[in-house]
Amino acid sequence: MKYLTVLLFTLFCFFRLYSQNEGRVEIIQDPKIDELVKLHTNFNEHSKGINGYRIQIFFDSGNNARSKAEKVRYDFLYKYPDTQAYLLFQQPYFKIRIGDFRTRLDAERFLKTIESEFQNSFIVKDIINFPKL
Repeated sequence: MKYLTVLLFTLFCFFRLYSQNEGRVEIIQDPKIDELVKLHTNFNEHSKGINGYRIQIFFDSGNNARSKAEKVRYDFLYKYPDTQAYLLFQQPYFKIRIGDFRTRLDAERFLKTIESEFQNSFIVKDIINFPKL
């Protein structure tokens, strides 16, 4: 009888303690973590893109380099209107880079489709535009 009383009392105390903490989580963290999260959020809000890949289909310097680049860009957009083409100037070169690929595999797939038309094209890491939602 005494054993049963002790057992019931122990079970009562256990369930009482368990039911008091049910559904409640307490997080204890350094306040500097909140500051880091705010800095990270602020950085991402002002970022102009994300890390990704593009395909460079043209680069040239010298006389008429800009007009050649614009012609290559126009020809590409005529054939592939759904893919973005960007004209860049990184001294002394004018470059045409295409696409906003999140993974290298996506860039390689597209490179396979255009490599017969743009033989000197290659994949480069770049900051790409955010995907459209």
